[in-house]
Amino acid sequence: MKQVCQPSFPVKVQEMRSKKQKPRYYIYIPVALSSALGVASGEEMSWELLDRNELHLVRLNPKPTTTAQRVKVKNPAV
Repeated sequence: MKQVCQPSFPVKVQEMRSKKQKPRYYIYIPVALSSALGVASGEEMSWELLDRNELHLVRLNPKPTTTAQRVKVKNPAV
């Protein structure tokens, strides 16, 4: 059975510190991934915490889909 390789985009969490302020953490979306998703500058998104090891990034104002069919997942992670 042929398996489809899911693309992986490793990123590093960056910490920004300002005087007299709490540290802030940033995660940058790689250009290849943002291009594939059609992410626009200033677009609002939200993180959903699935568990301590997994986050889900969600568009607050999703764009209409342009594909006729969705990708079918044979063995979804439980």
